[in-house]
Amino acid sequence: MRRALYAAGFAALLMTGAASAQTLNVATAGDQNMVDYIKDYLGPLFEKQHPGVKVVAVGTGPGDGGSQKIFEKLEAQSKAGAPADFDVVVIHQKAAGTMVQSNLLKKYRDDLPTGKLVTRDTATNSLGTDVSGYVMPMFHSQTAIAYNPDLIKDPPNSYAELREWVKKNPKQFGYNGIKGGMSGVAFVTGWVAAFGGDAAKLEKGPYDAAQKATWEKALADLKEFNRNVVITPGNAGTLDMLNRGEIAMGPVWVDMFYTWKAEGKLPPNMRLKLVSPGMPGQPMYYAIPAKTAHEKLAAEFVALATSPDVQAEGIVKRFNWYPGIDAKNLEGKLDQAVWNQLFADIPPDALSANGKPFPISPYFNDILEAYEKKVAN
Repeated sequence: MRRALYAAGFAALLMTGAASAQTLNVATAGDQNMVDYIKDYLGPLFEKQHPGVKVVAVGTGPGDGGSQKIFEKLEAQSKAGAPADFDVVVIHQKAAGTMVQSNLLKKYRDDLPTGKLVTRDTATNSLGTDVSGYVMPMFHSQTAIAYNPDLIKDPPNSYAELREWVKKNPKQFGYNGIKGGMSGVAFVTGWVAAFGGDAAKLEKGPYDAAQKATWEKALADLKEFNRNVVITPGNAGTLDMLNRGEIAMGPVWVDMFYTWKAEGKLPPNMRLKLVSPGMPGQPMYYAIPAKTAHEKLAAEFVALATSPDVQAEGIVKRFNWYPGIDAKNLEGKLDQAVWNQLFADIPPDALSANGKPFPISPYFNDILEAYEKKVAN
C-alpha cells in the first residue's frame, strides 16, 4: 500500500513540475514523516517567504532504496539530456557519493549562507566519497550509551573504560549484536575503530583489504567482552531491558531514546554517554540536482531548511534529531528545557568530537563478516 502511495505521489510530482515554473519539487527518501515534514512545515514556511512559489514534496520510500529511486531518475534524465524533475533531493549517504561521482549534483554549499555553519566530517566525506560542497546535512542520527544513573554513578568515558566496567559488572551491559538493529552494528564498528588500528582510514579510505588483519586482537577481545554482556533482541529490546532494570547500560539511537522518554516508556532519569574515541551516526543530506531549472530557488530552500531557527524548531524539537549544522548555532534558539534534554548529556563539543561516521562501505562489510566469523561463532 505504501509503495502504491509513493508511486502515485511520484507521478503527481512529475505532472506538477511540468505545469508550473514556480513550483519547487522536493523529492525525499526516507519514511513518511520526512515527506510530512516538508509538506506540513518547511514547505509552507518557504512559500510564506516566497509568494507565488509552491513547494511540492513526494517520498520515494524508506532506506537506501528510496535514494536509489532518486538516483535512477536523475541518471536517466541526464543521459537523455533532459532537465531534472526535482529541484531539491533529500538522500542518504551511499546515494550521495554515487550521485557526486556520476555528476548528477550541483556544487552549491560553499555559496550557501548556512554552509559555514557545518562542522562535522559527514559534510565532506560520505562513506569514503568526497562530497565537499555538494551536500548539506539535514540532520544527524546518533548512537550513544544509555545508562541508568540509579545503578551507575560514574559511567565509562571510553570504549576502554567500558571494557573494564563490563568485566567487573557482568550481564549489566546489553546490545543487540549485528542482526538486531543498527545500534548494535554501530557499537561493533565503533569497537573496531577504537581498538583495531587506523580509525581514520576506516572512515575515509582508501580501502585496503590487508587492513582486516589488524583487527584480530580487537575482535578476539570483543568475543571475550560478549561473554559478560546480554545480547538484546533489538534497538527497542535494549531500551526495554533498561526500562525493566534487567541491564544497566546499552547502546541506543539518541532520537529513539528521547522519544521513549517523552512517551513515558523510559524513566525520566535515564541518561546518555557518548564515549570516546566515538560512536557512529548518520546524516540525511539536502542536495540540488545538476540540471534543476530552479537553482537559485532550490538554494534558498536549503538555506532556510538549514538555518538555526528551522534546525531548532523543525529538527530538534519535532524529531529529537541532532541538527545538520553545528549545534552551537542553536544555543538561544531553543528553550532551556529542550536544550537541556538534547545536549545536557552530550554537549555540542562532545557531539562534534565523538560523533563519528560509519566506516566506508567495503570496510563496513568486512567488519560485519569478521564479526560473524570471529565473534558470533
